[in-house]
Amino acid sequence: MIALPIIGVSAADLTLRSAELSPEQALSRKIGAADARVSHSHLGVALYQLPDGSSSAPVGGYDKFDGASLPPESPKELDTSALPAGAQVIKDAVGYGKIHTKHGLLDTDLHELDAQSPLVDGMFTLDRGRLPERAGEVAATTAFLKESGLFVGSTVTPRGATASYKIVGAYELPSKLGKPEILAPPGTLIDPLDRALEASGGFGLRPNVTYLVKVGGEGFTWNMVKAANTKSLVVVSRAVRLNPPADADVPLFQQEPKEHYVQGAGRASDMAVVATVVGLAMLEICLLAGPAFAVGARRSRRQLGLVGANGGDRRHIRSIVLSGGLVIGAVSAVIGTVVGVALTIALRPVLEGQLGVRFGGLDFRPLELAGIALLAVVTGLLSAIVPAVTASRQTVLAALTGRRGVRRANRVLPVLGLIAVAVGAVIALYGTASKMGATVVAGGSAIAELGIVALTPVLVGLFGRFGRWLPLSPRLALRDAVRNRGRTAPAVAAVLAAVAGTVAVATYEHSRDVQMRHEYVADLPRGAGVLEAREHSAYKEIPALRAALSKELPVAVRADFDRLVVGMPSCESFSREPGCGRVEIIKPKEQRCPLSDAPGGPDSFTEEQARTLRQDWRCAQSQRINPNEVVVADEKLLSVLAVTDPGSVAALKEGRAVSFDKRQVKDGRITLRVITAKEGATPRTAVGEDPAGEDKVLPVHLAPETAEGWGIRLVLPPSAAKAAGLATAASGSYFTLDGTASSEQRQKIAGEIDRMGVEAEVRIEAGYQGNDSLGLLALTVFAGLVTIGAAGIATGLAQADAEADLKTLAAVGAAPRVRRTLSGFQCGVVALMGVVLGSAAGILPAVGLRMVQRRELDALYQHSLTKGYVSLQEAVPYVPISVPWETLAQLIVVVPLGAALLAALVTRSSGALARRSAE
Repeated sequence: MIALPIIGVSAADLTLRSAELSPEQALSRKIGAADARVSHSHLGVALYQLPDGSSSAPVGGYDKFDGASLPPESPKELDTSALPAGAQVIKDAVGYGKIHTKHGLLDTDLHELDAQSPLVDGMFTLDRGRLPERAGEVAATTAFLKESGLFVGSTVTPRGATASYKIVGAYELPSKLGKPEILAPPGTLIDPLDRALEASGGFGLRPNVTYLVKVGGEGFTWNMVKAANTKSLVVVSRAVRLNPPADADVPLFQQEPKEHYVQGAGRASDMAVVATVVGLAMLEICLLAGPAFAVGARRSRRQLGLVGANGGDRRHIRSIVLSGGLVIGAVSAVIGTVVGVALTIALRPVLEGQLGVRFGGLDFRPLELAGIALLAVVTGLLSAIVPAVTASRQTVLAALTGRRGVRRANRVLPVLGLIAVAVGAVIALYGTASKMGATVVAGGSAIAELGIVALTPVLVGLFGRFGRWLPLSPRLALRDAVRNRGRTAPAVAAVLAAVAGTVAVATYEHSRDVQMRHEYVADLPRGAGVLEAREHSAYKEIPALRAALSKELPVAVRADFDRLVVGMPSCESFSREPGCGRVEIIKPKEQRCPLSDAPGGPDSFTEEQARTLRQDWRCAQSQRINPNEVVVADEKLLSVLAVTDPGSVAALKEGRAVSFDKRQVKDGRITLRVITAKEGATPRTAVGEDPAGEDKVLPVHLAPETAEGWGIRLVLPPSAAKAAGLATAASGSYFTLDGTASSEQRQKIAGEIDRMGVEAEVRIEAGYQGNDSLGLLALTVFAGLVTIGAAGIATGLAQADAEADLKTLAAVGAAPRVRRTLSGFQCGVVALMGVVLGSAAGILPAVGLRMVQRRELDALYQHSLTKGYVSLQEAVPYVPISVPWETLAQLIVVVPLGAALLAALVTRSSGALARRSAE
């Protein structure tokens, strides 16, 4: 049990050190063998930047920056006068497009770079084949080949391209293993495709262009960086990154405080969680080792008694037990470290695949591994102290006969434990309001955990009160555990420590996941999707698009929808083409938000008035932006939108419109204004004024507030639109799926859309995708292993104590299963007590750390509100505290049950008969 935590700690140390790239390795993957990567700033003015190039700001700050002066686009070529004389420069362009694959179309990054240049060494890892050398050749990442179904030797054609390209090699991006990308020589992929798309009337690729620069000598120095900044260039320099300048030499820090560029709130809390878990793991090692040595000392008491009978004194007995602890600690250190390192090496491909990043190399830190091994040796020695002292105090007669004598409970330890729990809880609560919040919370939680450990003997005694309601075997096991708290309490405390760490991390991560889920804004109900033409001139192809949708995807319900048009069917919303107008919903004046309807906007009100209006129902704002605010569809649309209101369904069937916004409905009616533009320019109006046009007043059914329109404000049935004289044009379809759409199916529908030659897209709402729970699962498994191990130690100690009784049971004819049953319940009882106490104890640090985050984010919100960085209508930060009941249930039910079954299976059903020792 000493080796098990050492395996985990040594494996984690090697994994984290290997995954943590050195500055030189990180630079090699980003800028290859070049001295710097240079890019044009979107600001187009002189600027200051951070030494690492991750952020920049215009000279004088954004307060004095005129956003109207932003250049329309970045320069197409680099001004070499901004670089040192004789600099070697190669262009690096990355665009985004769709590639024809075996299944259809796949979204892919398009990369143009001279792969033969020595400046790119380290940016790619060639897997097979070769890198492209001439026009018409490309290389593809292994991730692209896997998703596309293609291989080295295949040809690929980007959507819109007039030529195909041959895949001559496969490579990987060491820091982005799952990224689909193809690589081509400069000017052979992006530029031709860009020209082809613009010639066909579409949008160009607008690639992100940077430049790799080699200057030689000392590299791209900080003075060179500042000179390039005057030309609106941002530089990532190897020399500056490896030897950053002092803060006093960074102009950006003179203009704005450095604190504005540090990582946000929550970093300290994350580190505190890690420190808490590591501390509890170390405590668990100590608590497990003590009972383990107690088992050995108890089984060796007769041999130790013989030592005393042959003239050995207490010093000899203590030395024997301590020497055993030292040997076991050393053996555990060697085994744990070797196995941990071996597991990391063996599982390296799996770990890299999960992380999506290649290690920079196996980074062995001999001093750290030696320290971990030394910890095992010291732990083994310290854990043998109490068993050594206990064994040396036994009389020779008691050791030879197996008597344990009378043991008195320690009355001071529970009092100290109770005080520690109270003090730790107070410190943790104080930490939620302290500037050193996360650190104080972690320290207070650790003190409280130690207090609970000290209270474990008393808590074990309280568990004994439940024995009266249990059957015979579990009652005997619980009574034995309570009567022998000296061996039960350390094992329970060890389980408590391991489970507390797991529960703390699980609660913290689950709460953060709930927060992210709350902040996620879905476009549609989960599993629903929309097919929509991006160019309204493609309305003639909408029927074919709908048919392809039903053919290629497992569509369960398809709700076709049209849009309102004023003028030609190809007119878009707010189109400026001759003869095109629009249809607007006109809200009653008394139901409009004063913040947006007043001539001066929010500035027309005091801060207090604006805060009050923010709570007004007229000023409620939706986070969803849907270009189809008014759609023409039947009741199938409500089914796709998961609207189950019978009144809304009946209204559409009867030919009445359905509104999802009560601000636009008055007396059961809604006003639509048809606005025409005779010369193609839709007239603009002042704030608070309505545009001129012809009003259409329609009866409307107001959907209940619980019904979600998902950005759609009004649904018109086709009959109502026709009766009102409103023209419509096909626009797309909303749909739900029978199951999920695979990557191949998505590629097929994209391919069908491309074959039709129209601009359209299919979006499917997958819902919030939480963080990978692999780490949490690993923690749960680790806690389960520690729990089973600790319970097994306690069971072994119980069997050592009760060996004579078990032999007597066998002698008098007890059934063989009695031994197995009793052993299983003994193990299960210890595991259950530890898991229950650990689950309760682990919630404290998680709650404290979440409260710290809540305070930090609230303070940041108030500061941003005061400075005007956020508007009054921004939502207050939501930082929930949520307990992962599913994880707790698994720990409380599955782990003790598994421990009991395992103990029963490995226990022999019968023991050897022996004569009762003479007393």
